[in-house]
Amino acid sequence: MALSQTSHLGKTYSLLVIKSFLIWTFTLAVCLLVVGFPLVVLMATVGCLLSVVLQSVMPVSAVLLVAGGLIMFNVMAVVMAAGVLTLKGVHPSEVQWLSWLHGEEDNMQTTAIYASCPLTCEIKP
Repeated sequence: MALSQTSHLGKTYSLLVIKSFLIWTFTLAVCLLVVGFPLVVLMATVGCLLSVVLQSVMPVSAVLLVAGGLIMFNVMAVVMAAGVLTLKGVHPSEVQWLSWLHGEEDNMQTTAIYASCPLTCEIKP
């Protein structure tokens, strides 16, 4: 009985670790695409220049090599960062700025303010 319970706890823990890793991977990939857009533009610029330089050395696969290298660098950076955060035991629910991921909403209610309101709010039909 004890062996069965230990096995069940081990499976539960490993599923939680995998879930945490996948959530971190998704979150970091989205953050890289949205927040890191200037970094992506900079990497694309450097990649274009590097492919032009490498074109004279190896004309057949310079663009493929540079594009594959940049994509692999981004994927490995996201996976390594997600792995480090998972291995350190940082769960996404513990991070304050990830409240949007869990569906938690602030208690503040927002009222809609339209740009045309100062011109049209006082007009009665």
